[in-house]
Amino acid sequence: MTNPSPWRATVLTLFPEMFPGPLGVSLAGRALASGLWEIEARDIRASATDRHRSVDDTPAGGGPGMVLRADVLAAAIDAAGITPERPRLLMSPRGRPLTQARVSELAQGPGPLIVCGRFEGIDQRVIDGRGLEEVSIGDYVLSGGEIAALALIDACVRLLPGVMGKEASGTEESFSDGLLEYPQYTRPQLFEGAPIPEILTSGDHAKVASWRRAQSEALTAARRPDLWAQIPPKPPNRARRQKTPKNKTDG
Repeated sequence: MTNPSPWRATVLTLFPEMFPGPLGVSLAGRALASGLWEIEARDIRASATDRHRSVDDTPAGGGPGMVLRADVLAAAIDAAGITPERPRLLMSPRGRPLTQARVSELAQGPGPLIVCGRFEGIDQRVIDGRGLEEVSIGDYVLSGGEIAALALIDACVRLLPGVMGKEASGTEESFSDGLLEYPQYTRPQLFEGAPIPEILTSGDHAKVASWRRAQSEALTAARRPDLWAQIPPKPPNRARRQKTPKNKTDG
């Protein structure tokens, strides 16, 4: 029986030397060296057809900047040989915001093709014709999609089996249950006059879990009302019914 293929990220970029970059160190780097996942950075310029290896041109209708050509980028996507089950992503500030739920879906699949845009963007006909899913990591503009791609890949890799030391580490963090993570503490017991909250050193695991949940809820409500609005309301507390005393004849 052959082992299943590792999770694989294929990146189309004008700067393949940017990869693996920070993904080559720490948890992701150790997992990469161990073969738990793979990365392939492909140079879009390799699909250019003129002697200058041109990849961009002026925008139709006028305007500043340049746009990645449809023919060159489409050829680069086709040359990557991506199988149908692998998602095709385009890092773009106009895409849908990347969520932990989407990251989890991507991590459970075979791994995506990621197109990193540059200049003013890419020809819309490539987005439509090659079925690219536009993904955003925030409401701001970067110089290109490479940094966004690194962030997306890192978020996926840490969820792959065998990458993180303790499975619970990936399930008790921000966004894993729709909430921001609770505050964390460690030694020393007293730091600059501030002690570790007493409940965390009580040894009462039920009370610790309740405290952490309350902290997560309070932080989410205060800092991310958009997330808090999506949390389903708690069911109303029902008064406990009094147990009917056993009849003496019941034994």
